Amino acid sequence: MENNKLNSAPVFKAFSYIVVSLIAILCLLPFIVLISGSVSDEGQVLAKGYSFFPRGFSLDAYAFIFRNPGEILSAYRVSVIVAVVGTVLSLLISTMAAYVMYRKEVKYRNRLAFFLFFTTLFSGGLAPYFIWVTSYLHLKNTLAVLILLPMFNVMYVLIMRSFIQGSVPEPLVESAKIDGAGDFRIFWQMVLPLCKPALASIGLFTILAYWNDWWTPMMFTDKEQYVPLQYMLYKMLSSMNMSAALAQHVSSLDMPKETFKLAMTVIATGPVVILFPFLQQYFVKGITIGAVKG
Repeated sequence: MENNKLNSAPVFKAFSYIVVSLIAILCLLPFIVLISGSVSDEGQVLAKGYSFFPRGFSLDAYAFIFRNPGEILSAYRVSVIVAVVGTVLSLLISTMAAYVMYRKEVKYRNRLAFFLFFTTLFSGGLAPYFIWVTSYLHLKNTLAVLILLPMFNVMYVLIMRSFIQGSVPEPLVESAKIDGAGDFRIFWQMVLPLCKPALASIGLFTILAYWNDWWTPMMFTDKEQYVPLQYMLYKMLSSMNMSAALAQHVSSLDMPKETFKLAMTVIATGPVVILFPFLQQYFVKGITIGAVKG
């Protein structure tokens, strides 16, 4: 019986690799079509549709996007600064809030958790929110508004609290306190290192949220130096769909509308695709660690 299990193990392993490889190839196909379409000729795409190979190789879509390279580089700079700084601050504050609610000696920690969760069910409305940010906080047309507004996510705080409860033994914290360690030192030197998988998983979602955020700059920014990449591409696409803009530019420039959308997606998702492989091992571990411990 044991010999049959040993003989079937390599076969099952090979079969698993084949299935996973096929799924990976299927997941790559849309990206291949995306890149191929972005370097295809607009007329060929409209006439024959998309394919795995470029139809009439053309870089008109990228030339249209980079017709003002200074604006694109400035938008990239703003997006990178906002995504990196915002993700670091978001993870730090979310983990600190989760650690406070994890400590049993905090008297109202359950009420605090309910208060935070309650804010996800109701909101004050868009108009009061806009007035509060612009008239009272005076954050309009600042880089801080792009960092602070999307920074705090209640669900990430609750997830981090559950992760800390399952990963940080209470006797470990108590022994550190007996040795004279303060709360901040315990948090910084003991809790954070043990939370790397959860931090990587939540950090990936956070940086994606920052990178894809175009609504916040649309609402609170009207200066070009604070326009991130996603909002700039959104404005480009919107200008293409406006009849006035078409009437003004169609005679002097044949705008590649369909291929422009694909090229825009390639440019917007490129940094995220490059970043994901470095966080993948932590991302998978952060998802599965709860199930493994359960």
